[in-house]
Amino acid sequence: MSDIAPEDQTDTARIAELSELLGHVNTAWDNERRALARQLHDSVGSSLTALTMHLGLLTAKLPAEPPALRERAAQMKNLLHTIIENNRRMQHKLWNDKLEFLGIKVAFGELVLQFGEQYRVQARYSLPEDEPSCSREHGVALLFALEEGLRNIAAHAGATEVDVILDDNEDEIMLTVRDNGSGPGAPDAGADKFGLRLVRERARHLGGTLELKAHPDGGSALTLLLPKTPAAAA
Repeated sequence: MSDIAPEDQTDTARIAELSELLGHVNTAWDNERRALARQLHDSVGSSLTALTMHLGLLTAKLPAEPPALRERAAQMKNLLHTIIENNRRMQHKLWNDKLEFLGIKVAFGELVLQFGEQYRVQARYSLPEDEPSCSREHGVALLFALEEGLRNIAAHAGATEVDVILDDNEDEIMLTVRDNGSGPGAPDAGADKFGLRLVRERARHLGGTLELKAHPDGGSALTLLLPKTPAAAA
């Protein structure tokens, strides 16, 4: 006879059901973002590139006088370049294709370096010598955790140094995002609470954990720990 009360069994089943549903929603969301990013690249991006080439050919045919025509063509070229760059940024926000085509190490390295340049902080990273062996779902969770950690540092920490450490072994993979800023506030407080919660629930669905704590040496540390699937660990 089970020692678990019927209401506890119901709660446990409900939690498992919600976790499974959230995992399905996350996967569907990831696939939709990936598809939208590819559409922006293949359709909008290709059309804008073609327009730039046609404008270049047209500009070469323009007479030197009056100069107003060439000035207007130059303005159109600058506008097209701005639209192309904005399109590229939207693609990147929707889906980081470097993770899929170039791997975790390249995606992480570029993201950390860009963060350091944008916010003028000393951003360092330590990655495994070999490309981590994990599923796409694990890679996406790791990337989202890194993005959320850096976003929180930029918004609240006032840090001057950031360290990103990725450890990979046979059984699990761990990401740590540390800073020397003011330390974490109340758990899941403010406008960022849902970002952290979504990453934490994604980690739970994969059997892992996400923690944001004050670091003994000052600042804060965001740690994501994910157990590997049997196939990835083999």
